[in-house]
Amino acid sequence: MIQGFWAILLLIGSNICMTFAWYGHLKLQDMHVSDGWPLILVILFSWGIAFFEYCLQVPANRLGSNINGGPFSLIQLKIIQEVISLTVFTVIVAIFFKGESLHWNHLVSFFCLVLAVFFAFLK
Repeated sequence: MIQGFWAILLLIGSNICMTFAWYGHLKLQDMHVSDGWPLILVILFSWGIAFFEYCLQVPANRLGSNINGGPFSLIQLKIIQEVISLTVFTVIVAIFFKGESLHWNHLVSFFCLVLAVFFAFLK
């Protein structure tokens, strides 16, 4: 069970990196830090962050996968990752992107993903 704990912890770290790789450049632009950057520099910046995402994601999947003695099937790992991804994204957007707001339909969508995790683990 400890492998599952470490897998989830690594997935959280991976998704923090992923969210900053995918959306952090927009915050930098909003702060006028990267206004003059050519698109290739923005892409390279994001790839640099994504490197750390993969450094966490790959071990998370290896630890968590039942192929390697972990507690989760590949489908369960993917569904867990999606819920973590949405949770991390929502928290980061709420903290760093003040113009974005959470609406009822977003909460319903999130609840549906949580239900997906429940059904994925149902025997």
